[in-house]
Amino acid sequence: MKLTSPIGELKGVGPRLAQYYADMGLKTAGDLLGYYPRRYEDYSHVTAIKDLKPGSVTIEAKIKHVSGRYVRRGMHITEAIAEDKSGSVRLIWFNQSYRAGSLKRSQLYYISGQYELRRQHFAIASPSVEMASDMPLHTARILAVYRESKQVSSRQLRKVVQQVLPLTADMPETLPDWLIEEYKLMSRGPALAALHAPVSDQELEAAKRRLGFEEAFYLMLASLINKRANQSERAVPIPFDLQLARRFVAHLPFQLTDAQRKATWSIYQDLGRTEPMNRLLEGDVGSGKTAVAAMAAVMALATDRQVVCMAPTELLARQHAQTFHDLLMPLGMADKVALLVGSFTMVEKTRLRAALKKGRVGFLVGTHALIQEKVDMHDLALVIIDEQQRFGVEQRKKLIAKAGHMPHVLSLSATPIPRSLALTIYGEMDISILGEKPLGRQPIVTKVVPPAGRDKLYHEVDTQLAAGRQMFVVCPLISGTEQEDNAAESMYERLSARTFAHRRVGLLHGRMKAADKTAVMKKFVRHELDILVTTTVIEVGVDVPNATIMLIEQPERFGLAQLHQLRGRVGRGQEKGYCYLVGEGSGPPSRRLRALETLSDGFKLAELDLQLRGPGAVYGTAQHGALDLRLVPLTDSRLLAEVRAAAEGFFARGEDLLHYRHIAKMVKKLNNVTNLN
Repeated sequence: MKLTSPIGELKGVGPRLAQYYADMGLKTAGDLLGYYPRRYEDYSHVTAIKDLKPGSVTIEAKIKHVSGRYVRRGMHITEAIAEDKSGSVRLIWFNQSYRAGSLKRSQLYYISGQYELRRQHFAIASPSVEMASDMPLHTARILAVYRESKQVSSRQLRKVVQQVLPLTADMPETLPDWLIEEYKLMSRGPALAALHAPVSDQELEAAKRRLGFEEAFYLMLASLINKRANQSERAVPIPFDLQLARRFVAHLPFQLTDAQRKATWSIYQDLGRTEPMNRLLEGDVGSGKTAVAAMAAVMALATDRQVVCMAPTELLARQHAQTFHDLLMPLGMADKVALLVGSFTMVEKTRLRAALKKGRVGFLVGTHALIQEKVDMHDLALVIIDEQQRFGVEQRKKLIAKAGHMPHVLSLSATPIPRSLALTIYGEMDISILGEKPLGRQPIVTKVVPPAGRDKLYHEVDTQLAAGRQMFVVCPLISGTEQEDNAAESMYERLSARTFAHRRVGLLHGRMKAADKTAVMKKFVRHELDILVTTTVIEVGVDVPNATIMLIEQPERFGLAQLHQLRGRVGRGQEKGYCYLVGEGSGPPSRRLRALETLSDGFKLAELDLQLRGPGAVYGTAQHGALDLRLVPLTDSRLLAEVRAAAEGFFARGEDLLHYRHIAKMVKKLNNVTNLN
């Protein structure tokens, strides 16, 4: 048996089961070892039933009785009685109808779950169940639980993984010996074996530390390599004009925050160097990133060099173009701003290209059309990428390539990134944070509303609409089934025809034509609509000062960072903003939703999301998957500091990537999927 051996060679795996494994991406023995458990069930501490106390418990017992029944709204409940020599206890499962048929009376099981009060009686709720005969006899019985499919269970996965575990004994090391010794890491083979079949909690934690350290190490190396490559490039320096900066600030309709001043000064220092700027400007919703970007742009425009700003949506691009136009008007630079979006006619695009060639356009704002259309920039010095995480690496590279050389790059993000995650994923970038809200901006009142409170909420909202305010209603889907009446289209029909028939209601979503989306948004901005039913298409950048109410349907379907972004669309004027989270269940609100009621700091919310749901919640599921961050403990700042020191030490020792084929392969892969320019 080798790591490259097909799964079909394993005992008990026939052609059909091999295909089921292949559908999960598991084709070889090596694939099985790389299929990490998603969690663990600890059966190592077995408690007699008479000694059970509320909390996580494990018992060894036989099933005396089991039955299933349907209750209200189609919910299925399975109940069983488990007993050992000391007594009996009730087990209960929800919507797991197969349980009644799978549990055998008088069979000995290990049962693990939460022992808690249920309808005035204690029971073990939603327990996992393992046949005692399937349990290893001489271990602490910590069982790996894997991501399953309809055809493949964790029990089946454990059996086949057990067969390939011996391969870890001869597995080659991937990290330098000095690094393993200096940072006291397990060897790779034993770490993989312990990850799948840990003998103790201590061994499991050591295995996670080793493999998580390795994942972060590759990422840090990639960041350092790209930072060095960026530093070796040469950009055209853009000189700082103090009088121009003072004139710009004097004409602003608001007062800059200290954070904006500090970030702008850092950017001006970067622009004055021949080393290309590669800075991420991170700011909470409404922190004033656009003004800082405009202050950077004016310095380039003052030297007759060009600036380009790419935004992820046409709505946002149009809004940015207008904002930049207004901010540059007092300086006499407004006519240098132009817009390019995909919905433009060929005549409009031809006219714009001609203006670019003649140098009449110095500041081009647009969407993906900037890289999809034939746009020739003759003296591009500064590239601004808004919501940069929404663009792929290749898209950003294509935009930067418009300069013909390495320009200065300023990336913007309104998604607060926890510092630990930023140091890992954006390690090659300098980071400026706008941690203050503009002066005069009032905090947004956030409330979780149960479904039963919907009518009362609508009455309160209508009072505010009558006073001249406007409301966003955000839905998780565009359309849905009859059971999913919270989709945007059905919600629009219900609100416009019944609940708010006396109000002007509009609909906006991503499937609409660009011209139609723009027309609806313009009507909302001009207050020709009182209510806008929409999806997350309005999540980023949309600025309607008169909109003070944000009503979010089924907030459980959104991440904390996304919910925080959405509520940032209201309260942008002088009036207080309100965000209502209308849940779909009758139970108490989750910890995530309760946090939104009390926390207004996006960075603190992002830290909480990272703890509760992992890096995919913050960085984006697709990017997180591509980065292969499965075990990196991103909330452990101490460990991440050690990893960065190890990566720097790798180069300080004069190590050559060519001597470490696996490391070189991983770094090359990460160059293609991370945020490296």
